[in-house]
Amino acid sequence: MFKIMLALSFVFVFSTAALAQSKSIYTTLAANKCKTIDVNKGMPGNYSGRCEGVGGYQLEVYLDDERNSIGIVLPSKKVIGLDLWNYFGNFSALGDTAEWRMNGKKPVALIVRLKVFDQGDGKPPTSYLIVSRISDTDACVTDIVKPGKSQNAKAQSLADGASTRPCKKTDHD
Repeated sequence: MFKIMLALSFVFVFSTAALAQSKSIYTTLAANKCKTIDVNKGMPGNYSGRCEGVGGYQLEVYLDDERNSIGIVLPSKKVIGLDLWNYFGNFSALGDTAEWRMNGKKPVALIVRLKVFDQGDGKPPTSYLIVSRISDTDACVTDIVKPGKSQNAKAQSLADGASTRPCKKTDHD
């Protein structure tokens, strides 16, 4: 009897832990898959687009002076700009995929790749993962993960705890 109770307790604990774990849903940021909102506003080469998201959220992608950024469109339709260009002064390009970290059917964090180009040195860009927390009323960048062996796993771990992390300061704060 004791062994059966112990086995059932073991199964219950691990099944509960598995349900509590976050999962990822991926959406595209590729310009040809997003709806163009605006082009060349004020300067040739500028672009704004609206991309599909999950759980009532969407994303806006921005290109301004060869620098990319992203905005999170909340279910209320309020857009929260993450102002990625305020973290890096150099030219940048977003990756083609957004990773939404989910708690059940609700997104709680977002991970996007930002490739930052060092000006004029001919080296390949440095590829960072930008982690942002998401709520029903707000969003902000919490972490910037530098390249490394476990970059993806580190970003996912930070995203899973993003709701308790402070917003990251920019160079302009």
